[in-house]
Amino acid sequence: MAPTRRVAVIQWHIKDVAAEENHDIACNYIRQAAADNAELAVLPEYHLSGMVPNDPRWAIQAADSAKYLANYQALAKELKICIVPGTIIEKHEGPNESTIFYNTAYFISNDGSILGFYIKKNIWHPERPHLTSSGLDSHVAIDTPIGRVGMLICWDLAFPEAFRELIADGAELIIIPTYWTPHDASPDCIKFNPNTEALFLETTLTTRCFENTCGIIFCNAAGPSKDFLGLSQITLPLVGPVAKMGSEEGICVADMDMKAVEVAEQNYKVRQDMKKEDWHYVYRHTSK
Repeated sequence: MAPTRRVAVIQWHIKDVAAEENHDIACNYIRQAAADNAELAVLPEYHLSGMVPNDPRWAIQAADSAKYLANYQALAKELKICIVPGTIIEKHEGPNESTIFYNTAYFISNDGSILGFYIKKNIWHPERPHLTSSGLDSHVAIDTPIGRVGMLICWDLAFPEAFRELIADGAELIIIPTYWTPHDASPDCIKFNPNTEALFLETTLTTRCFENTCGIIFCNAAGPSKDFLGLSQITLPLVGPVAKMGSEEGICVADMDMKAVEVAEQNYKVRQDMKKEDWHYVYRHTSK
């Protein structure tokens, strides 16, 4: 029988370019998650820096990213808990002595080792002048103490192909750190529905669980509702969200009965169909 996994999502009002303060908040919440017997704690995207790439301090802070990653590794080992520390902005040397920035999510095991990482592929439009995509690199699932896991970041949620590639690689659980706000909707969108971004998240997360027979751990930033959505949630096929937050700051710990993933696959046979030699969708979508 598939195991039950106890996991935590952590959301708070992330302070812009205040890495030490945000890191301390995150560590305190991770300790709470471990005390509540969570096997995994997940933080939001941009959890150290906020989404302020035009602030010159943002790039300076990115140069110190390795320090914070090492701190999370030590904490995971101490508490014997797996950690996905949201995303960390990393500064790298690019072509022709240029500087590039990656938005990277790591999976840290409960012994402090890094089992895998993912660089954001589908970059949201305002981020594109500042971040470099993982481009044509494949989406790869990783083996972890809580099962075979895939990682995506924020706007990746909008692309079914990203999920399909991870599912084809055996992922049963997809972790999605996010910094998704009401301001991602244009004024024209808001004329149709002031809550359009919340609707996007709530419908798409459950849909992705059904269409891929997988579980999803989605962790967003939180804060005043005029500027933040929150809505961090733990979602399964067949049942939808098993735990869900509003826009409040805090931690949510819940049990994921992964039997739901197994039963959903037995019923819908998505993975079974994808493995067939005559599977229809073996090509990549491209425009000409």
